[in-house]
Amino acid sequence: MRVILASASPARLATLRAAGIEPEVIVSGVDEERITSTDAANLAAALAQLKCRTVAAQIDGDALVIGCDSVLAFEGEIFGKPAGPVEAAGRWRRMRGRSGVLHSGHCVRRGEEEFVETASTIVHFADISDAEIDAYVATGEPLQVAGAFTIDGLGGAFITGIEGDHHNVVGLSLPLLRDLVGDLGIAWTDLWSLPKT
Repeated sequence: MRVILASASPARLATLRAAGIEPEVIVSGVDEERITSTDAANLAAALAQLKCRTVAAQIDGDALVIGCDSVLAFEGEIFGKPAGPVEAAGRWRRMRGRSGVLHSGHCVRRGEEEFVETASTIVHFADISDAEIDAYVATGEPLQVAGAFTIDGLGGAFITGIEGDHHNVVGLSLPLLRDLVGDLGIAWTDLWSLPKT
């Protein structure tokens, strides 16, 4: 069976590969601005569903399509990818020493059958200096990701702890994805692309 990741995220691809799954990548190219919500978890789920459905509509034959999207809920606001360096630095000046909730929406689809769910993880940010914020933003890394941080890259040193699934903070919860794939009647271990012995 073809496994298709409807995401341009290198971190999501790396997470699947580390879990033994070698997907094809087809980027949806959807306009994320057309989906709005005041609820971060619902927004993440709706964006994941839009990406998954857009890519699934392009596929012929039997395939498992996986769509994901992440947003950070922080003090009543929803943070997707920052618009630029100034916004990213401003977010970090607010987030340092505090906590937010990273919501990752997951949508899996096979044929006409589809399941959608969101995983949520509390993220605790270090109380970092202005100089550290400026240096981090200058790398460009926080401009590419929801919430303006990573846990699996340079930003990992600025996260003091999490409550929940680590993989979810990377952008794809493996335990949740396993459950959703199971709902489609697919055994997780059948997705492994391990060398034949």
